[in-house]
Amino acid sequence: MTERAGKSFFVDSRAVKAFCGLCAGVLALLGLVMPFAAAHADDMTFSLISVGNPAQCGRRCPAVIEAEGEIGDQTPAQFLEFVQENVGQGNLHAVVFLDSPGGKVAASMELGRAFRRIGAAVIVARADPDGSHGLNSFVGARCLSACVYALIGARKRVIPPESFVGIHRMFAYVDGVDARGDTERYRLYDNGAMRTVLSRYTGMMGVSPALITMAEHISSDHIHILSRREIARYRLGSSRF
Repeated sequence: MTERAGKSFFVDSRAVKAFCGLCAGVLALLGLVMPFAAAHADDMTFSLISVGNPAQCGRRCPAVIEAEGEIGDQTPAQFLEFVQENVGQGNLHAVVFLDSPGGKVAASMELGRAFRRIGAAVIVARADPDGSHGLNSFVGARCLSACVYALIGARKRVIPPESFVGIHRMFAYVDGVDARGDTERYRLYDNGAMRTVLSRYTGMMGVSPALITMAEHISSDHIHILSRREIARYRLGSSRF
């Protein structure tokens, strides 16, 4: 397991407000038709974070969404449900702070499509967990494995220098029975069909499909952390707001 990035960086309230303005302002839910699943425990959770100095903006301080954890089958529907429940609760903007070790490939693509559908900008970062770095501070985060496919869907993608993204060959765990009749778990690799789907999706979102080709040539036992040059080459994101 790769250790989280822990460096902090500071967000000026004026910069956040300007950035939120570029990200379609308050979230619009008109036209969303994806059915919502019943609420249940899932690794990825969502919460609201208020940014800005309350002494200056009061109730009008921008609010953004923090998404943290593993992406499961129900995560896309849960995200849209969370947005629907919270739109209108304050000055909510289409900005998501994302920190995830990965998850299900298909679900991650669906989450990426949900990000694009509401015009969300995604920043690979998370709120300072203990507030030790002061007001409006965030720390570097990770977006690994299938998380990258969710990130790809965002209308704007920001990967601060303190954060990192990593890729590797996709696989699914499958339970089988060995010659002795014992249950065993093994990895099932893509036969090319999902790679084609991912490449098409990636290109439609404005990211180079060559990123998928690169990922599929990296052992599933390792995570390749993308360099800043690779992030730029594949048009995956920018380092600043």
